[in-house]
Amino acid sequence: MGDAEPGGDLKDRVLNPVEAISPMQLFQRTLSRPVNCTGIGLHSGRRVNLCLRPVEPDTGVVFKRTDRPGSPLIPGDVNHVVDTRFSTTLGSDGLTVSTVEHLLSALAGMGVDNVLIEVDAPEVPIMDGSAAPFVFLIKSAGLTSQAKARQFYKVRREMSMSEGDKTVSVAPSDALKVDFTIEFDHPAIRRQQMDFSLSERGYEKNISRARTFGFLSDIRALHEKNLGLGGSLDNAVIVDNYRVLNDDGLRFPDEFVRHKVLDFLGDLALLGRPVLGGFTAFKSGHQLNNQLFRELLADRDALQLVVPGLEQQQKPRRAAKPQAPQQVAVA
Repeated sequence: MGDAEPGGDLKDRVLNPVEAISPMQLFQRTLSRPVNCTGIGLHSGRRVNLCLRPVEPDTGVVFKRTDRPGSPLIPGDVNHVVDTRFSTTLGSDGLTVSTVEHLLSALAGMGVDNVLIEVDAPEVPIMDGSAAPFVFLIKSAGLTSQAKARQFYKVRREMSMSEGDKTVSVAPSDALKVDFTIEFDHPAIRRQQMDFSLSERGYEKNISRARTFGFLSDIRALHEKNLGLGGSLDNAVIVDNYRVLNDDGLRFPDEFVRHKVLDFLGDLALLGRPVLGGFTAFKSGHQLNNQLFRELLADRDALQLVVPGLEQQQKPRRAAKPQAPQQVAVA
């Protein structure tokens, strides 16, 4: 997290009393213990080992490429986004890690502020195409409150970005709200819309299980670019010209737009702090999302850094000492 923050001196920006923020989320949180899993890379088709480790307060989300000499680090923030085609890719000093949005979404949805993400490949494993396996990992590791207040970005003014018929905008709000609409000329999708207000229970139940989706007609083009080599009906919803091809069908009637909300929350997590603002998106994707978030950070009048009042909150538990990673089997 950078030293320069929008909106003036921190001491002038304390929220008290607290509104629309759960007391359990007033302190920063990390994992209680390391946890790891193995999966397939969506684009490479190769085996990927992933480990999530607890870290100190104010660390944020950091990726570590353990397959490269010196295990270099890649910060998980919006200024390190280097590609938004097909997924969100982070990079630093020529090294990248891609398909980060589902894991970032799960971390944000479950209220994890600080974590070290170790991967031995240039992409995060796709798992089942949703964020549910990562939610399972987080719950298996447990969460530990840290002795440092959480800082929130509060949106102070409206802002919007557009590209053709795609738009994404934000307005002031006392909570994080997302209103997302998609529209496809396809009988299995058509127009779908969802309003979502972030909470851990709501995220796990209503968002985390929604899988990524793709069109059968696009798969050959992806393969020609050496992309999507690990994609299958086990980790994506695939539609042909008329219907969903997965034998088990959809997990929700509107699973497509739910997954777009999932992706949006993962991209939003790259701002580095939880956000209090109301977002409205129409057919937006990683590229447009990222453009809006960069503009928010660049405009010192758009965001206010706020610290919820902690006077009446209990002291958080001390962070657990580092332990060996727990291997968790994830379906």
